[in-house]
Amino acid sequence: ARDIVCTESDVCVSSVHPLAACMASQYAGWQISCGDYFGMGSGPMRAAYGNEEIFDDIGFKENPDCVVGVIESSAIPDAETIQMLAEKCQIDAASLLLAVAPTASIAGTVQVVARSLETALHKMHEVGCDLVHVLEGSGIAPLAPVAADDLKGIGLTNDAVLYGGDVTIRLRLSDEQINELGPKIPSAASADFGRPFLETFKSYDYDFYKIDPLLFSPAKITLISDDSGNAFTFGEIRNDILQESFSSNET
Repeated sequence: ARDIVCTESDVCVSSVHPLAACMASQYAGWQISCGDYFGMGSGPMRAAYGNEEIFDDIGFKENPDCVVGVIESSAIPDAETIQMLAEKCQIDAASLLLAVAPTASIAGTVQVVARSLETALHKMHEVGCDLVHVLEGSGIAPLAPVAADDLKGIGLTNDAVLYGGDVTIRLRLSDEQINELGPKIPSAASADFGRPFLETFKSYDYDFYKIDPLLFSPAKITLISDDSGNAFTFGEIRNDILQESFSSNET
């Protein structure tokens, strides 16, 4: 059992193919914009699109006959958006299956909180670690309460990972390499760490691109060297900030 406050459930994930599962699929790296429609795209359709910069580093581009995707949005995509997505994935629109959920919903909350492992891998990539060294991983984060609106939902779900996410990764690196890499991964390594995400977001005029990108990572990570078998832990769970964040949803 984990000593996490304010929540009755955890969201647990694990993968023996974390690079494909998390970085080529789960990561919400596709900003979908078509006319008045906007949403954040994730899922296997990203590998069919393959136009994000990260695919130049990790590979995994695909040419499937049908595509499944997830969109974080408060609206169902219209016909024009569906056609645009199908064309970018090089499939017929009839072969595109989408799951759409707003952040302020059970589905939307779960799918963001489930990114504990994915955020760790993305942070490792951002600080220069070659993800080919990663063998397997798992992550756990407290299930945030469903927010009253999408803006509050963005705050609650991010806080669940930033201050409650706990990740374990096994990788082919020496103890020395792990001790050099490890301190860079937890969210505490960012200058924007230390207060509920919604406060940080507001201070930057609700502009994601003004936030330190190195903030988006789990609170705690354990790296296990496949070479030595030794485990090293960096960062810590911040129950105080989780308490402040989750209780704010009650007001």
